[in-house]
Amino acid sequence: MPKSARAYWKGFLRLSLVSLPVEIYNAVESKAEIGFRQIHKPTGKRVNYTKTVPGVGAVESADIVKGYEVDEDTYVTLDPEDVEAIRLESKKTIDLVRFAKASEIDPRYFERPYFVVPADEMAGEGYVVVRDALIKTGMVGLAQITIAGREWLVAIAPLGNGLVMEMLRYAEELRDPEDYFDDVPDEKPDKEMVDLAVQLIEKKSSAFKPDQFKDHYATALRDLIQRKMRGQKIVAPREEAARGAKIIDLMSALKKSIAEGKTKPARASKSAAKGKGAAKKRA
Repeated sequence: MPKSARAYWKGFLRLSLVSLPVEIYNAVESKAEIGFRQIHKPTGKRVNYTKTVPGVGAVESADIVKGYEVDEDTYVTLDPEDVEAIRLESKKTIDLVRFAKASEIDPRYFERPYFVVPADEMAGEGYVVVRDALIKTGMVGLAQITIAGREWLVAIAPLGNGLVMEMLRYAEELRDPEDYFDDVPDEKPDKEMVDLAVQLIEKKSSAFKPDQFKDHYATALRDLIQRKMRGQKIVAPREEAARGAKIIDLMSALKKSIAEGKTKPARASKSAAKGKGAAKKRA
């Protein structure tokens, strides 16, 4: 366990009558993200934000409440006491009440991962039993967990030697894909072209290794910051004028893609062939 790691949540993972003390840790490194502040360029000082109301001016934070818009410029306001009244009691348990095949969960539901680890040595045996049972069945455990007065839908799944908890979105948070895919053609595509596309996919298939992919923008941004610190002048590259989209022959493009990378036997040059013939005669 990293020394700097701080538990995001502590409680119990429960499977029927089996209750295991666990701790949850953030599985995402937020420090890897590059953040910016708004700076007043003439002075180099950070810009502060003043909360204002039209016709009133600056207002105090104590006078600000939450509001839900029910019509244009019409709000239902909620005092802190109103919101506090509906906060859910933290039960400190993750009850695995349902199980589902991991492959059957729409990837749009997955939001953020957390590591689930046993809180002490006593929990270790039950922890690995749950982990191996999930591996053997190919299932994930579904549960709801209360954090900071809110209830979250989560999935517990095996990951390497341990367990991971994925925060899930609720169904009403997802948009209907039919609203976006209604212009997709209904007719079946040419079978040969599909077979070529399958060939191309299989040709480029390999085990998922995320470290093979680099965030080139983040690398360039860090380099830019270092160059600015050294006082270098930054000149933006000239953008090329946008060109019209080329109309391509899909079948031809697929065949060329399949052919890419295939090695052809090298042909001997005429001069090399003559040289070999002369050598034989001398022999």
